[in-house]
Amino acid sequence: MTNRLSSSSRRLVTRGALLLAVAMQAVAPLAASADPLDPTARWTAYARGAAVLPPMGWASWNAFNSDIDEEKVLASARIIVDSGLAQKGYRYIDIDDGWWLRRNQPDGRMVIRAAKFPSARLPDGRTSFRPLTDRLHAMGLKAGIYSDIGRNSCGQIYTSNFANQPEGSVAEREVGLYGHVEQDIRLYFQEWGFDLIKVDGCGIRGLPASNPLVRAGVYRALDPLIDSDSVGATDVAAVRRLYQQVGTAIESVKPDNDFIYSICLWGSADVRSWAKDVGSISRTSEDISPKWSRMLHNLDSAARRALYAHPGSWNDPDMLFVGSGDFDANHLVEARSHFSLWAMLNAPLMIGYDLRKADRALIDLLGNSRVIALNQDPAGNQAVLAFDSDEVSIFVKALSNGDRAVAILNRTSAPIEATLLASHMKFLPDADIELTDVWRGGHSRFRGQQNFALGARETLLFTAKGTRRLAGGLYLSEQPGSVNPAIDGVTVPEAEPMIYRALLPWLGTRASREPPRYGGWGGAQADATPYGQQLTISGQRYDTGIGVLANSRLEVRNAGYARFTATVGIDQSARDRSQPVTFTVYGDGKLLARTPPLRFGEKPVAIAADVRGVKLIELVARAPTAMRFPDPVVWGDAALRR
Repeated sequence: MTNRLSSSSRRLVTRGALLLAVAMQAVAPLAASADPLDPTARWTAYARGAAVLPPMGWASWNAFNSDIDEEKVLASARIIVDSGLAQKGYRYIDIDDGWWLRRNQPDGRMVIRAAKFPSARLPDGRTSFRPLTDRLHAMGLKAGIYSDIGRNSCGQIYTSNFANQPEGSVAEREVGLYGHVEQDIRLYFQEWGFDLIKVDGCGIRGLPASNPLVRAGVYRALDPLIDSDSVGATDVAAVRRLYQQVGTAIESVKPDNDFIYSICLWGSADVRSWAKDVGSISRTSEDISPKWSRMLHNLDSAARRALYAHPGSWNDPDMLFVGSGDFDANHLVEARSHFSLWAMLNAPLMIGYDLRKADRALIDLLGNSRVIALNQDPAGNQAVLAFDSDEVSIFVKALSNGDRAVAILNRTSAPIEATLLASHMKFLPDADIELTDVWRGGHSRFRGQQNFALGARETLLFTAKGTRRLAGGLYLSEQPGSVNPAIDGVTVPEAEPMIYRALLPWLGTRASREPPRYGGWGGAQADATPYGQQLTISGQRYDTGIGVLANSRLEVRNAGYARFTATVGIDQSARDRSQPVTFTVYGDGKLLARTPPLRFGEKPVAIAADVRGVKLIELVARAPTAMRFPDPVVWGDAALRR
């Protein structure tokens, strides 16, 4: 409705007479370049597969570990259908670790444990999951299977006392994908009819020559590519190549794109930066467990990655533990919090509970259509942290109809008060805001701010209608599902210190400390700097924008907007401060606007570009040379306008 800049932007001054950036129209076609900061004119986040919306279903691991069999799988599938959960979107029935008997020799064909899956036994003596997947498909469901990127599975390496371990010789017990990628993927998807594969990474993590199981001759050594405690000791490029090989194989046998590729690397190997380009969903943390503290840990591992999730490739903080432990039928407050937060994160909603034990209250909770609708909203925007602290978190998600979804989380085990502001939702403070309680259905109105009392571990979940602060447009931080940090400037991956450090259930205090985990510190952020500070350029603060490091390139999908605007500069929190940064806007590969080189401490500069007819906008912040630790830069008030 208006193309004017915000009032804060209009007040800006720059050195000399430069107020607006130089706008330039390129006349030459886009040339090929090896420089990753050069525009590509294409969206590079993963768009293959069937994950336009976050997948929903049931998975066996949390309920049964490796003690899985056909009766348990089919019983769970029948409950999914008969309870009405399938009609709500729960479609995938995933078999985790424990299904395999051995890898046949010498042909390398995988053999199913037919004693546990009797329908897999064929008349010719071979085994096949096709009878089971056909049965699931006939029920209107999809089927998922599990493997590992290495030679051996997590269960073999770390939980050898679990049921259904592979049997036979060393070679026969090598049931992972390593060395068999094309063979196994063809078997699982083409011959056996699976629709999803979860690929773990323990086989490239836990079998050095020093491992007692290797020294005893139980398994072959495979030099670890991953150190879960140190991204610096991890061969990130090699890990990515292995997972890319699997993705390529899946795409070759499933050209119809009817598949889900689940990358299960538990946040290690700097997977934050590349899994969004390789697979459908990506685990952001170690395994969840049915404890409030571990739920917070897994939540935090995905909460600040909104710009790294898009339709086609989602953050995965692990399966739902609704029904067990701190989230069982006696703890419905915690169970609703867990489910609400996973919905707001656009996490895959994979039930991890023995549904044969579920009472009506749990089925109703998991089937709440209003909560599911937030997770399945077609805009595909993961919620952004509008308020972030150790006690209260406020998440806001922009919905496809222009409304907002809001989750207010009491992270503590005591009652607390919290205030929701119109500004949290990017609504005008002097206009009515209508809240609808998603769980209870009640309605309320307020202007400016509203106080709430939250019980211990409670999450209040609302949809909100109001007058948007930016008329006739959208801030980029309101649409993280349409913004891809193709290059986020991180050159030295560092552990993320902002994640709640809950005890690992299998380790406890039997180590010297629980260190920060998971590469990602310094990644692109919505409405914050890469290191969690308020966006600030030379004293000018911004409550909306994109914070990213210098030497970065952001891809932005344009849904018919006419104008891009922002104010840009080096963030006040910068440490290096030695190099200027030039900000550039491209449209479908053509140069549209550029600032002069801007140095630390200089006033922000307004930049604008005509993007009518442009499908992909690329925002580049470039320093003259590479920096080991690039400075944070700000795309303040970055917006697309009609």
